[in-house]
Amino acid sequence: MTYPLGLQLRGRRVLVVGGGPVAARRLQALLDDGARVTVVAPFACEDITDAAAAGRVDWQQREYRTADLDGAWLVLAHSGSAEAQDRIAAEADALRIWCVKGGDSAASAAWVPAVARIDDVTVAVNTDGDPKRAAALRDGVAAALESGELPLRRYRRASENAMGSVALVGGGPADAGLITTRGRRLLAQADVVVADRLGPRSLLTGLSADVQVIEVGKLPGHHPVPQDEINRILVEQALLGNRVVRLKGGDPYVLGRGGEEEAYCRDHGVPVEVVPGVTSAISVPAAAGIPVTHRGVAKGFSVITGHEDIRQQTGLIPLGSDHTLILLMGVSLLRSSASSLITGGRAASTPVAIIESGWMESQRVTTGTLETIADLAEARGVESPAVIVVGNVVALSPHWQPT
Repeated sequence: MTYPLGLQLRGRRVLVVGGGPVAARRLQALLDDGARVTVVAPFACEDITDAAAAGRVDWQQREYRTADLDGAWLVLAHSGSAEAQDRIAAEADALRIWCVKGGDSAASAAWVPAVARIDDVTVAVNTDGDPKRAAALRDGVAAALESGELPLRRYRRASENAMGSVALVGGGPADAGLITTRGRRLLAQADVVVADRLGPRSLLTGLSADVQVIEVGKLPGHHPVPQDEINRILVEQALLGNRVVRLKGGDPYVLGRGGEEEAYCRDHGVPVEVVPGVTSAISVPAAAGIPVTHRGVAKGFSVITGHEDIRQQTGLIPLGSDHTLILLMGVSLLRSSASSLITGGRAASTPVAIIESGWMESQRVTTGTLETIADLAEARGVESPAVIVVGNVVALSPHWQPT
């Protein structure tokens, strides 16, 4: 096994001998690290000639000479000739310059690992000269880091006064498998998590014990942590240098006050990122087998808040039941909402579904019509969290029971 070591090549001269595709692949990583690269080859592939034309590398269009080693910190020999490779490696060794001997790992003084970079983490894999095995392992580790399955959290900060950040992460409708890869990764990096009650709560159990979880969940009619206080917490924790994740159910921008939280962070100079989530407005009906649009049934849909009087909104929504209406947070005012929709022109026979606790084990679906749904919900003891769907698409659900 070779001794693993990271090299800082910024501003240092690196010699690449050879102009083929392998040399070109090595070239990009060297340039990304800021190395001053000289390529020596009588012929070169397009990637190298383009880099030379752009002034990013110095291409010497000729055969290798011993003098090319002058001032080099590292040599990559990919000339394609075994005799030339042996000569370059021997001359580099005599000058105490590390040399990667392409195609002959056993006789090489240095190896190039299979590399992946995830945010500020670099993964490098060596496997005793088996590049395909190294690449497969690299890809596996990279995928685990990308998905947040491996801990990406920093334990050492750049400085005591370093600014933290806030990520407004849409966690989707409670099922941990529906959070985005980006959201999962940011959660794995978090120092502080400000959590709603409707997000993917099971992910919190996988956090390190020293990650601070601040509960700010709201219940219908009961907001123990007001929105102004949530905003203040986000900024306060970021100013302490923490990476803060605001873990929200659904999508931050769909009736989730994500816009308010983002604006507050920006107004206070805190870097903020928004990570979209799978909104419950679409995903929870899907869990009950209800598409919000369907060819020949519904061409569009509207999403409105259901915990306010919807009479002022009914005139803005197409009347026909071929336009799906989705009410979020609408259980408490269901009876008045159904009455307002009928008064506003929707047929009393329009199908309606209420999906409680979508994607959870306790999920329950109640179906009826605008005329009957309030009585049915009351009889069954329907409770929040629930999504209400109004329109002909409800009849496509396996839970639909026509009356």
